[in-house]
Amino acid sequence: MSLSSGGGDCGTLREVLKHPGVEKVTQIDIDPAVTRASEQFFPALVESNDDPRAELLFEDGVKWVDNCPDESIDVLIVDSTDPVGPAEGLFKTDFLKRCHRILKQGGLMVQQSESPLYHTDSIIKDLRNDMGEAGFDSVATLPFPQPVYPSGWWSCTLAGKGCDVKAFREEDAAAATFARDFYTVEGHRAALVLPPFMQRLLEK
Repeated sequence: MSLSSGGGDCGTLREVLKHPGVEKVTQIDIDPAVTRASEQFFPALVESNDDPRAELLFEDGVKWVDNCPDESIDVLIVDSTDPVGPAEGLFKTDFLKRCHRILKQGGLMVQQSESPLYHTDSIIKDLRNDMGEAGFDSVATLPFPQPVYPSGWWSCTLAGKGCDVKAFREEDAAAATFARDFYTVEGHRAALVLPPFMQRLLEK
């Protein structure tokens, strides 16, 4: 499993490593100062950094993807910044094709995809189309509350290589042995049903 680009605060790394079935996670962020700041000011976010399954790399995530062998990654999480400036390319077909290349059959890509209220008819729609052009077999966008981001509502978009991202591991999710504050199987299933305004905009 790999976390790429923007994961430097280590919060996503912590959440992934809560799952006992995870054997290895590589986190890539271009700026080590982000991780150093988290270590100083947000110790709860970095509590899994010393986990023996964790590998922290500070380098360009795009170059790291380019150097990965074909079909070597199970899950690729792109926790990037907004698609402007240096991060713009992380939302485009060319980069998505590179991600598709390194994912194993049955692999999953997760990309943060901005606000459903502001960006469904632009960033989210374009990202879903580009994922299809990159060769992914299935796509799903899951909205969720995020009070500190613009509009208070955010999303991630999943893309599957040789798998249906809407057929998630319900039994495993229900049997999780660690405490959860938000995520449930029922909530995941409900998030797959987009509100009518999103469906209309995505179908235009």
